[in-house]
Amino acid sequence: MKKLSLYKYRSIFIVLFWLALIGSYVFAVLPSDIAPHVPNVSDKAHHVFTFVILGLLLRLAYRINYWYALLVLVTYGVSIEISQYFLPTRFADYNDVVADLIGAFLGLKLYKYLRRVV
Repeated sequence: MKKLSLYKYRSIFIVLFWLALIGSYVFAVLPSDIAPHVPNVSDKAHHVFTFVILGLLLRLAYRINYWYALLVLVTYGVSIEISQYFLPTRFADYNDVVADLIGAFLGLKLYKYLRRVV
């Protein structure tokens, strides 16, 4: 059976990555009373899930190596926390960066698994 080339859909993944990146930033800086809230799900789970998606889409959209992708995603997570530090309705938390790192790691590993299977 012939393997599917994921890079065939690169332009779609690029659009999805940028939509996810911009959307996650907008939700991160919205005032907490306006920001969407999923009941019974912790804030850290939101961070992990978001960065799993971002990590997967980043590698599907661009041909960059694992370590560079991890650096990009962690830098993005830190920049979100820096932005939140200066917002009166948000607060920065280093545990969010740890959750972002875990999510990015899982997303990048998921990409590696998909490349072997698909």
